[in-house]
Amino acid sequence: MFFSRIAIFCFLIPIFFVSCTKDNRQESDTSNAVVNLESENLDQALFACKTVKDVQNFLDKHPYLAKEYFAGSQMDPAQLAAHLFNILQNPDFLAFRDQLNRLIGDRKTNILDPLAEAFKQIKYHYPAFNTPKVQFMITGFTGTDLYISDSLIIIGLDYFGGPEAMYRPDVFDYQLRRFRKEYIVPSIVFFESNRFNKMDPTDKTLLADMVGYGKGFAFVKQVMPTTPDSLITGYSADNLRRTYASQHDIWAYFIAGKLLYESVDLKKKKFIEERPFTTEIGQKVPGAIARWVGWRIVNRFRAENPQVTLPELMEMGNAAQILQDSGYNGDPDEEE
Repeated sequence: MFFSRIAIFCFLIPIFFVSCTKDNRQESDTSNAVVNLESENLDQALFACKTVKDVQNFLDKHPYLAKEYFAGSQMDPAQLAAHLFNILQNPDFLAFRDQLNRLIGDRKTNILDPLAEAFKQIKYHYPAFNTPKVQFMITGFTGTDLYISDSLIIIGLDYFGGPEAMYRPDVFDYQLRRFRKEYIVPSIVFFESNRFNKMDPTDKTLLADMVGYGKGFAFVKQVMPTTPDSLITGYSADNLRRTYASQHDIWAYFIAGKLLYESVDLKKKKFIEERPFTTEIGQKVPGAIARWVGWRIVNRFRAENPQVTLPELMEMGNAAQILQDSGYNGDPDEEE
């Protein structure tokens, strides 16, 4: 719904993860769910290449890499094999690879197992869900951080070394927090939600964008109920606490400015896209605040309508109706 290719915007921080009280209603019995998660360490096959021709043979064997995974590099496909081979010969890069393997740790334990559990939850709600294959890559940031399609997920591990890594993605400082291994699985699950997240395509309002993101966050929370909210939103613990406490003022700003039904892209971007902070509201209000408010609306809707299942929620495309039925007015939940 929001993205087909993925470059998740991340950031480094002292890691304090905030988790709201878990909603027991969201627990699903997946004991009978069968998920066969196939994975492949493509990076090992790449590092085994001894010549440029070997790298080219590797690319020829996996033609989708040049077409999809390396598409964002804007590199001449004819030069891609030579470029990758040069990276493989760089001693600093080899040291970086070894460090990444230590920082990421066991891929099965830290990534594949929790991803399989999340896929079991998705399959519980959507029996026709087909588990995509997972491949790992390390290419010195030549590829993207995550590539996701219906049948394939490619994880660029070089993006997720965190604050201790020798090299980090070339992004703004405020985006660095999510470039660490803890964000990999929640980010994948969020983008998997797009295939189920139905919204009215004719509704171009900020409210529609807000509720769309809110439904995506709610999907992640239900599929991964013990996941800290900080790993879902990308906000730091401090930002989450402060934003939750000041949400009444934030909501008042949206209402006073008649922003909910704003449809001009340039105006919407100020509140929906990532920024260091939302200057229009205040220096202490984080960027992409409209996404967070959208999640509050959806959470309140679910609290007021507990009979609505996850698939039913994801099918609801009328953002204005969800807001109306939520009764949200900027107040915190009584139990939080």
